[in-house]
Amino acid sequence: MSVATPTVSNPPLIALVGNPNCGKTALFNRLTGARQKVGNYAGVTVERKEGQFISPAGQAWRVLDLPGAYSLLAATPDEAITRDVIAGTRPGESAPVGLVCVVDATNLRLNLRMVLEIQTLGVPMVLVINMMDQAHKRGIHIDLPKLQAELGIPVVEAIAVRAGGEEALLAQLDQLDWANLPAPTAPRPMERIAQTPVETTHQRVGHLLATCVKTPDHVRTHTARLDRYALHPVFGPIILAVLMFLVFQAVFSWAAAPMDWIDGSVSAAGAWVQAHMPDGMLRSLLVDGVISGAGSVLVFLPQILILFGFILALEDSGYLPRAAFLLDRVMGGVGLSGRAFIPLLSSFACAVPGIMATRTIADPRDRLVTILIAPLMTCSARLPVYALLIAAFIPDRTVAGLFNLQGLVLFALYAAGIVSAMLVALVLKRFFKHQGGQPLLMELPDYHWPHLGNLALGLWERARTFVQRVGTIILALMIVLWFLSNFPAPPEGSTHAAIEYSLAGMAGRALQVIFEPIGFNWQICIALVPGMAAREVAVSALGTVYALSQTGDELTGALSTLIQQAWSLPTALSLMTWYVFAPQCLSTLIVVRRETNGWKMPLLMTGYLFVLAYAASWVVFHLARLAWAS
Repeated sequence: MSVATPTVSNPPLIALVGNPNCGKTALFNRLTGARQKVGNYAGVTVERKEGQFISPAGQAWRVLDLPGAYSLLAATPDEAITRDVIAGTRPGESAPVGLVCVVDATNLRLNLRMVLEIQTLGVPMVLVINMMDQAHKRGIHIDLPKLQAELGIPVVEAIAVRAGGEEALLAQLDQLDWANLPAPTAPRPMERIAQTPVETTHQRVGHLLATCVKTPDHVRTHTARLDRYALHPVFGPIILAVLMFLVFQAVFSWAAAPMDWIDGSVSAAGAWVQAHMPDGMLRSLLVDGVISGAGSVLVFLPQILILFGFILALEDSGYLPRAAFLLDRVMGGVGLSGRAFIPLLSSFACAVPGIMATRTIADPRDRLVTILIAPLMTCSARLPVYALLIAAFIPDRTVAGLFNLQGLVLFALYAAGIVSAMLVALVLKRFFKHQGGQPLLMELPDYHWPHLGNLALGLWERARTFVQRVGTIILALMIVLWFLSNFPAPPEGSTHAAIEYSLAGMAGRALQVIFEPIGFNWQICIALVPGMAAREVAVSALGTVYALSQTGDELTGALSTLIQQAWSLPTALSLMTWYVFAPQCLSTLIVVRRETNGWKMPLLMTGYLFVLAYAASWVVFHLARLAWAS
């Protein structure tokens, strides 16, 4: 990474461009370090990353990390952004004075096509051959001077994941005169790319590889050996199913100790406040509203991190694209392509990034259907609700001497979301016009051990995000709910609980008319309302609504005991079913509006999810009542 120096005003702008998975963002991080600004391009939710660095000669640079693209003949929203920024036609964006084109040294046949496209524009550029360490391991030799002579542009090597791996690029930038180039004012001639026959580009790439690259005749890599099983038509799906099953078993089995520790800490905090403050409204707010509300959600952080940890490890190891490949035929049966797998998998963490990830799907119908079914993937915000209900109503025992029954139920809830998403996709594809599908063509990266640093950073970011939600959105909602649950005060001589006379109690009674047919009482109805802002708030809301005096672990235990006594098993099963299909939180609806440029799709999503949730909960509630009565 370059040496940190004070920010220089208005330095020249360059851009990093390249295929996905070429190490472009790793090089961006190596160049800029913490001097980054992350936002969105105007009018869309495509991420925009810009940073600054100082070269060894003291020249300040602004650098833009453009979205990964396979071609400037854009087929996806990400590729369209890259094309428009390079062309200088993107509103609110300055065209870069030069481009740093990053390619994967182990996959030049695919990557060099993008390089040749950019060359037709006459843009000043440097070619960075990244991942040279991987090329050396495979016995691939690239003649850099010869490649530079063939292309007529500077060519340097890099290993972006290593300290100092960017030094050759920095030295090359200091030798160029880009800093003195005027900013482009006229749009660049993108039509030249379409005028170049594809066959000509392929022939040119073949010539460059034959002239400048030597590869060993037969190299059997560990990736090829593993893929014999991971991509096998029989063993591959079995391996994927076992991996997913183990993830959900681990969520319950591994999280017990850290959850107990958080429980104890929250309980001690509540007890300390209760012991050191006089009785009154302020103590009630802190104990019943703040500590009991936020603490009852915070306890589920270990389970969420375990789920995220598995997803991040599978992604970093190179397995996820293979899972998409395995599921392409299955998803094709419901009108989707394997490209939808990664956005849908991302939705298990949160539907917001999952919906944003659909930008990689070129077909408009496939993209729209994927957006509409992404909320049916069980996001991490539902995990606290499931964990509470499963702990209260499902016995903690072993099945067949091996499997945890609670883990099996959790797996079944996740599976119900997946199956329902596929069925909804099957229905939706009949209502949206298909504009011609594309076969699944995707790059399968090499397997490698997940980088512990990347895993730690990813888990830290997700833990911080979750805790921030607890400390901001959830805490604010719990304070509002505490107020609504305490005011107005009950009339003198009242015999019922104080909350029944409050604003929250009145609202719950009104909503109970709608939800009573699916087994929900007025306390559940109150919890559903703040749950629209954040799903996990439902647990805190139930704790506040039931006006428990305990906190932390005692709150969780008391809440579990109380709902065991207050609710029937059919009600609990109905609420679990509701959360499989429940209408989305507000942040998801806002992202859907931005991604689809209107309110039509968010309203359609809310409507069909509400109908589906209500109908499924009604069926489950009444079937469970019949079984319970028999």
